[in-house]
Amino acid sequence: MEELIKVTNLVKEFPVRSGLFDRSRKGGDVVHAVDDVSFTIHRGEVLGLAGESGSGKSTTGRLLTRLMDPTSGTVMYGGKDLATIGRVEMRSLRPRLQMVFQDPNGSLSPRMTVGQAITHPLSIHGILDPAERRAAVLSLMEKVGLAPAEFLYRKYPHQISGGQCQRVVIARALVTNPEFLVADEPIAMADVSVRALVMELLKRLKDEMGMTYLFITHDLATAKYLCDRVAIMYLGRIVEIAPKKDLFSHPHHPYTKALLHAVPVPDPDRRRTEEVARGEIPSAIHPPAGCHFHPRCPRARPECSAARPPLRDVGAGHLSACLFDD
Repeated sequence: MEELIKVTNLVKEFPVRSGLFDRSRKGGDVVHAVDDVSFTIHRGEVLGLAGESGSGKSTTGRLLTRLMDPTSGTVMYGGKDLATIGRVEMRSLRPRLQMVFQDPNGSLSPRMTVGQAITHPLSIHGILDPAERRAAVLSLMEKVGLAPAEFLYRKYPHQISGGQCQRVVIARALVTNPEFLVADEPIAMADVSVRALVMELLKRLKDEMGMTYLFITHDLATAKYLCDRVAIMYLGRIVEIAPKKDLFSHPHHPYTKALLHAVPVPDPDRRRTEEVARGEIPSAIHPPAGCHFHPRCPRARPECSAARPPLRDVGAGHLSACLFDD
């Protein structure tokens, strides 16, 4: 399959400031948000990026769309390094690289109507003339389930439901007909009753428009439904990446196993017997040496704290950053 996105040794560090006006000195503490990450996304694929809050998933998504620049490493899009692209060329690429943000209420302006919010990207990039923009937006609104479109077009975010706001954010990201979409926990803020509808919408739009997704989630059940492959991220690092079927049937890394064991089972008589991860995720300012997961791992050994384990092939494109096979 053709590679659309290739990430190599991606690093993002944020300096730690002690006060509002403190400018961090060189060599001071940093937050290791993304720590030497490498992976590829093939054209037409949905790659899931899963892990606990604070693992660096959202930062990775922003780096892939160049909403922020990396500390080091490369993000190749269609053979081009995004970090080396100038402002003018990046502006022309922007309609093809879009992001659905986690909080729809926080990413929608209360002063813009639904129609204005979805039309705004077309206006910024000079796509279509004003009359064509309105027709295109109304058509897209119907496609994403914002119906009746003519009625909702004039509404403000506070006048519609949370599920409808989520669809507005999705429509705004899709209106420029992007090639690559980062969906950052797009159902996290939606009511339970509309989560399945949003998931079905994303799946249908992917099939109809042939889009490529990075689907960020902390819920492995949703990743299992939507994604082709799943990458597991822990404290800034990818610890396992595999085709969906293989990862769920034969997880290799202890952290992946812990996440899967935490998924609720709809059977009140079934009791969990598996070992689970201990404690909380460590600080990203001073992460543990070696394997970041070893302080919480129920099967940790002395070797785990000695050196960082590389991602290795454990069979059929299944990569895992664990030294042991048991």
